[in-house]
Amino acid sequence: MGDTATYELEEHVATITYNRPEALNAINREMRRDLNDAFSRFRDDEDAWVAIVTGAGKAFCAGADLRDGAGSAGDFPGTFWEKPTINSFESGWEIFKPVIAAVNGYCLGYGLTLVTWCDFVIASERAEFGFPEVRLGVPTIVGAIRLPQRLLWHDAMELLLTGERIDAARAKEIGLVGSVVAPELLMDEARRLADRLLQGAPLAQRAIKEVAVRARQLPMLEAIRFGETMRKVAAVTEDAAEGGRAAAEGRSPEWRAR
Repeated sequence: MGDTATYELEEHVATITYNRPEALNAINREMRRDLNDAFSRFRDDEDAWVAIVTGAGKAFCAGADLRDGAGSAGDFPGTFWEKPTINSFESGWEIFKPVIAAVNGYCLGYGLTLVTWCDFVIASERAEFGFPEVRLGVPTIVGAIRLPQRLLWHDAMELLLTGERIDAARAKEIGLVGSVVAPELLMDEARRLADRLLQGAPLAQRAIKEVAVRARQLPMLEAIRFGETMRKVAAVTEDAAEGGRAAAEGRSPEWRAR
């Protein structure tokens, strides 16, 4: 893993940081590779149960680096239509561990697309959000698919079709952001939320998140049947047994993610 995106693990919480502050964390070829490596590591790391994503400097992520526009999407095998479309976390990698976005500043383009794939969004009072692509003659695709699932249609279309930015207060008003805090409190607030999440059984959390994601595309009966299957899978884990023992003994459970 390179230096343009960093990965740090502390007590089951992985912090992934966009790390090109001199370029407002705009994504170029190197950063795309480093970001994918960081999220791949989080997905595969048995000791990583929750992630916090943030940016170094005064930006979360200013989108694609226009000087390396092709590279920002990544280098993948295949020809034309055959190139993979789901090629990063923000484009739809299936990671069912909880992910918190700690948005410290400009959150544009790719950065906002990633935020729409996070489970929790905490914003600094200085944060700004937008999809500027339409003002460059480029359609926003993943954002157009995902944003209307999170917001009212009017609010989603306003962001997508005008290319305008909104501040943190407006983002919270329309439901894009869960909470807004002073800049100096952002990472502390994100860590407090991560610690709250660590109180839940990690495998049960992942089952819940997967059911929540997949159920949106399933008829009710199939969604319930899928959910009940996941319940049976989770019920035979070591953590499920530990949860029962801890409740009977009146103590806090010690999760192992097994």
